[in-house]
Amino acid sequence: MPRKAQTESVSDLNAAPGGAAAVDRALSLLSAFRPGDEALSLAQFAERTQLYKSTVLRLLASLEHARLIRRQDDGRYALGTEIARLHGLYAASLSLERIVLPVLRALAATTGESAAYHVRQAQGDSWVRLCQFRVDSSHEVRDHVRAGDLLPNDRGAGARVLIAFGPEAERPRGANERKLYDAIRAQGYCALVGDRTAELAGISAPVFHADGRLAAAVTLTMPAHRYDARHIEPVRAAARELSGTL
Repeated sequence: MPRKAQTESVSDLNAAPGGAAAVDRALSLLSAFRPGDEALSLAQFAERTQLYKSTVLRLLASLEHARLIRRQDDGRYALGTEIARLHGLYAASLSLERIVLPVLRALAATTGESAAYHVRQAQGDSWVRLCQFRVDSSHEVRDHVRAGDLLPNDRGAGARVLIAFGPEAERPRGANERKLYDAIRAQGYCALVGDRTAELAGISAPVFHADGRLAAAVTLTMPAHRYDARHIEPVRAAARELSGTL
């Protein structure tokens, strides 16, 4: 019988209730990969999973057979082609539209105002703000931006968020603007009245990818006379929900 490890393995500490121990151990090998890893040695697998090398070898053989792992000429192991196939299926089943629009609809229903998803789009040596998705307010009086419209990259709550949380090198250098963007980053949102046009107000919060990079800005727009600070938290909640999904 194999010796019992003196230290519990990662899979033992995170075992699935009612699951199979061998599957938990095999999955712990896949989870051993970290950002920046191209391939791992047998010793690295054993160290990161707290499994015996003999156990790791048996599990790697099964993962290699399933093309989830591939053995390189140098003896190290990299992720296999089956990972890419499964990722493609996952990405196709969770298109961005199916993720974003339900959140925008809920935000518009909660606040009664127009909700949008703004991204940075390269244009020559600079960038513009693209309204990628939009759900209109039920009010007759509202702004009339549509999905696909390009907006200023330096005015409006959405633009300010894309600047504040975007590349530091692209932020304006003026003292007043630095103070504005420092405040936006500190509070985690931007709320402005009359910034893009005098008649409009906006509240915007950043959406992040899993690795912390800026993905977009969720923005609520309304006529200036309907601005309501109580809408700030719903906007931030929508941005957090999308950050947890992207």
